[in-house]
Amino acid sequence: MQTLLIRERYKVVRVITAQQDYALLEAVDIGERETPSCLLNLFEGELQYRYARVCSAIRKEDCPAFRGMFLEKGTLVAVFDNCAGEKIDDLFCRGDEWPWETRATYAELMLHRALRLANLPPEVSCAALLSENVLVDTTNQRIDLRYMLYPMEGVNAREAALLAADQVKKILPRTLRAGPEEQRFLDLLDAGEFRSTVALYAAWHTAEGEIRAEREAFAHKSMIRRGFILLFRAIRLLTGRGGKR
Repeated sequence: MQTLLIRERYKVVRVITAQQDYALLEAVDIGERETPSCLLNLFEGELQYRYARVCSAIRKEDCPAFRGMFLEKGTLVAVFDNCAGEKIDDLFCRGDEWPWETRATYAELMLHRALRLANLPPEVSCAALLSENVLVDTTNQRIDLRYMLYPMEGVNAREAALLAADQVKKILPRTLRAGPEEQRFLDLLDAGEFRSTVALYAAWHTAEGEIRAEREAFAHKSMIRRGFILLFRAIRLLTGRGGKR
């Protein structure tokens, strides 16, 4: 297959997705030595004008991964750094195999990444928070967001908070080991109470200390005592009263 070069600089490696008036390409920036791998978002038609306005509102300090945009033969190209990792759905939807401490660490990482999107246009932040774009690097214990700017309409800051909350719920599933404070925080996530990722991050930091204390107190109880607590919570759950102990 003939090598495709865009602007005599970006060597296309593969087409990740393509639809009417939008495509995402993985490419190598042959002019960049340190971080050559990048993503090219291509917009045509009406999307070209809309995303020219969207991308022009991206500030480098708010999105270090943004390399810029340009027009290429009538197509708008928005360039972002590439990133690696496993999709969040492939890691945190396998039951409760992860230790809670590890889950708490990744919840913090997820919320911190979402917080850093707060000043970006909603079309960018919401797209980055879609499940297929949330990538987890377990080797380096980090979460990265892939900037596949899948065309979205009618999105706002609250939509970004709801998407971030959905990702956190995958990392922190509701279990019988969760105490009252953790249950309350998960209830807030389920209710979609947060108007922004800033409010979501603040709520986590308010609750995190109490949640850790609950988890540590539970872990220090005897095996028999823990068994009784789990049984009690299971009974309350089955009777529709929730866990309070």
